[in-house]
Amino acid sequence: MDHTLAQHFTTENGRRSLQAFLEPLRGAHDIQADQLGPFEIGGEKYSLPRFKFRGPNSSDPIRIGIFAAIHGDEPAGALAASRFLLAVIKSPELAENFFLQVYPICNPTGFEDNTRCSRRGRDLNREFWRASVEPEIEILEHELRTSHFNGIIQLHADDTSDGLYGFVRGHTLTENLLRPALSEAGKILPRNINALIDGFAARDGIIYEQYEGVLAAPARIDPAPFEIILETPHHAPMELQVEALVIAMRTILSEYRRLISFAANI
Repeated sequence: MDHTLAQHFTTENGRRSLQAFLEPLRGAHDIQADQLGPFEIGGEKYSLPRFKFRGPNSSDPIRIGIFAAIHGDEPAGALAASRFLLAVIKSPELAENFFLQVYPICNPTGFEDNTRCSRRGRDLNREFWRASVEPEIEILEHELRTSHFNGIIQLHADDTSDGLYGFVRGHTLTENLLRPALSEAGKILPRNINALIDGFAARDGIIYEQYEGVLAAPARIDPAPFEIILETPHHAPMELQVEALVIAMRTILSEYRRLISFAANI
């Protein structure tokens, strides 16, 4: 594990340090940093970090939401979201035509504690659109309702899988985005090609169903965004998980730009 990754895992009082993780992003140029909240859990105040980046030639942008660490014991997604943001700052053309809203830590207390659930004992990724009173859910549902995303990407890790895979939902082109993303990420980590993954039927590492209550666009939203959930094998080296997720996100943006351009020229 390199020094940058190690820095994100420094702890205070036995917890991961949110401040150490967020510091490189808060100090970065060309990123708008916001704290959504605050809310209180166990007498401590928290907020959800949100980072916005507008790529070149984006007067009428393609709006993409990237969500990570809804399960606090899956830090690879948070690290990948951070690294991806820092990459587009250095090479803005990666995000040409796009407006990115990145939520790298959707479960701050779980991230601190290295637990799947929040400190209130809730699996936040089973709470969406179920009239949840969990503050993290209320904040994220507001973002999903009001941000008019053209695409939603979620970053996860699965401790029961030996390879990469993904879920697709929403826009009809979603599968055409996930396939090349898995192909490119598969150069870093193997793909899970089992016929049954996480209890769902799968084909070529792609699942077409989802658990109830997962982070998702509101029902009956028009137009429907593409929705992709990327899963890395949790027990793989952290650096490789992060690299695979970053490559997958870059590929999704590139393929979406290409497909939209192709459709406009038909």
